[in-house]
Amino acid sequence: MLSLLVRWILDAIALLIVAWLVPGFKVANLPSALIAVVVIGLLNVTLGFLLKLITLPLGILTLGLFFLVINAVILKLASGIVPGFYVTTFGAAFIGAAVLAVLHMLFEGFSS
Repeated sequence: MLSLLVRWILDAIALLIVAWLVPGFKVANLPSALIAVVVIGLLNVTLGFLLKLITLPLGILTLGLFFLVINAVILKLASGIVPGFYVTTFGAAFIGAAVLAVLHMLFEGFSS
């Protein structure tokens, strides 16, 4: 249970870092980031899984890079749902998805 809480907070911090680095990607405050992480996770588990399953051949063909596009779509959808979390363009969502992927890999390396 504690590891889930730590992961949730680290993901929110990663979202705040992305908002600081990527123009067009904005998070108002920490509570908005925490809510956005939950919404992104729920969208990823439901819609993201379905989209990744449907586009699996394209994902294999591009060596998994197409899944960044799906993650960008999830981020853009979440920005429409969560107040205080804004992604202005699809380009910002794509760059944000790439930076989030790198940050998640770094955080996973530190937590292991």
